[in-house]
Amino acid sequence: MFKKITFLSFCLSAGLLLTACDNGSTQQNGQVAEEQQTSASASTPAAPSRSERVKTILFFGNSLTAGYGLEPDQAFPSLIQQRIDSLQLPYKAVNAGLSGETSAGGKSRIDWLLRQPVDVFVLELGANDGLRGINPSETYSNLATIIDKVRAKNPEAEVILAGMQMPPSMGQQFTKEFRDVFTRLAKEKEALLIPFLLEGVAGNRELNQGDGIHPTIEGQKILAKNVWAVIEPILQKEK
Repeated sequence: MFKKITFLSFCLSAGLLLTACDNGSTQQNGQVAEEQQTSASASTPAAPSRSERVKTILFFGNSLTAGYGLEPDQAFPSLIQQRIDSLQLPYKAVNAGLSGETSAGGKSRIDWLLRQPVDVFVLELGANDGLRGINPSETYSNLATIIDKVRAKNPEAEVILAGMQMPPSMGQQFTKEFRDVFTRLAKEKEALLIPFLLEGVAGNRELNQGDGIHPTIEGQKILAKNVWAVIEPILQKEK
């Protein structure tokens, strides 16, 4: 049901500064010439600390994060960036949403993205697993592995989990087990939880595109509000 789109990659780098100087002096008036030389060893400035550099918020998800059917700047990660900029907070939002992504695909893809530092990690995966009827225990395992990988590379990173729910048509037992994946993960992995990313949007025809699944521009604005309610306290710490 989804199409693949590209996502933005990001890169942070530090520069090297090399300085050296040589000084010499000679004494005259019949005395033996005496030379002195001094040199300063090459020095490299310390890398900027986490508090000094612009921090990265990595939004890692599927078509909901990617903004399927819309322009990139209309997806909720871009809307979050607009709020960040208005508050002049030192954060850069990176949209790593990929349409059609499952939790298994995300588990394979995350290593490439973790080559650069991540300060806040927003995990929005699992919806496609649910719609395909994948066993919730498998979804749990994949999402847990993704969080573990993020923490291994970035021990101080804040992790936010976007909760998801399935429609009643999927069956009462399945929908409960699927919903519990996110509450259980948030508790066991000590992650912050967005109870239901699509709260206020799911099931509303006016806020979804023709497929009834992907939010419209107005729908994405509501998603941004749902995310902002959880992420704002983290970002405001910088003030």
